[in-house]
Amino acid sequence: MYAGILYEKFYSLCGKRLLGKQISKKAGRQGGRPIASHPLAVTGYQSLKYLSITLSLMSGSNAQNQGQKVAVVTGSSSGIGYETALLLARNGFLTYATMRNLQKSDAIKSAADRERLSLRVKQLDVRDDDSVRKAVQSIVSEAGRIDVLVNNAGYGLAGAFEDSSIDEIKDQYETNVYGLVRVTQAVLPTMRKQHSGVIINISSGAGRFGYPGGSVYVSSKFAVEGLSESLSYEVEPFGIKVVLVEPGVIRTDFGRDMVIAKRAQDPSSPYAQMMQAMGAILSKLVENGSDPALVANVVLEAAKSENPKLRYLAGKDVEQMMAARSSMSDEEFHAMMKQGTG
Repeated sequence: MYAGILYEKFYSLCGKRLLGKQISKKAGRQGGRPIASHPLAVTGYQSLKYLSITLSLMSGSNAQNQGQKVAVVTGSSSGIGYETALLLARNGFLTYATMRNLQKSDAIKSAADRERLSLRVKQLDVRDDDSVRKAVQSIVSEAGRIDVLVNNAGYGLAGAFEDSSIDEIKDQYETNVYGLVRVTQAVLPTMRKQHSGVIINISSGAGRFGYPGGSVYVSSKFAVEGLSESLSYEVEPFGIKVVLVEPGVIRTDFGRDMVIAKRAQDPSSPYAQMMQAMGAILSKLVENGSDPALVANVVLEAAKSENPKLRYLAGKDVEQMMAARSSMSDEEFHAMMKQGTG
């Protein structure tokens, strides 16, 4: 994609400034030599051959030499990750859109090709040490640096805490917390070496307040919040910033892809009535949820900022919830959150 743009510019330069001057009928001779024997005189075929070699070498060169910042986004096959990867590429970043399943990459590849964006797709499973290591090594080898990391990969586990098995809880943390840890630890040495970088962790409003039926998911986002805030102190001396983006309810496939704890699906569960009520509330919230592009714009703001904030809210709903949270006592907020859940 990026090479295609360079091709056009280089071809135009050769055609208008080089070949046009050298193979002009008016020129006849240049520098006292016949044009055919002049060192700079080449045929159109040779020009394209040299151009092909040049572009081949450039495709292997790193983004640092091209003055282009590099962004890595996890979970880019849909939703927030998809919109974020495209928006970063539209704004000049060489963007690596990573995802666990490359069979889901058709949509983002088509969009990038259509818009001729500087975007590359990489396989990266945040739950797998080798996958993370290989992907990050490959990116650094190709691009030479990583300026922005967006930890977006994640999913939600729904169900009361008692109805959630230990394996289901482990799986939730494996993606939402340990996945983020793996990718961040893999990228940090590169950012430290270049003495710059921004790590943007996609948290949630659920990382600031709890709600019934989301104990495990909420706890994973609280973990991300605490990790990110503490990490920000540790890496600041190395020129690295850490940012938390906290979306409200977003219209994505998140709800469809949500995992329901097995025991929570049992109608005889003592929490069944509460879960039914929460399901109805969530459906209404999703209908009026924000577009994932809103979150992508917040990420872009943080990525481009010279001095980004630690936390960014993303969505009117989460802004209202946080305003209510800050103006209420714990008891008042608790009573408000209980309304409608039985």
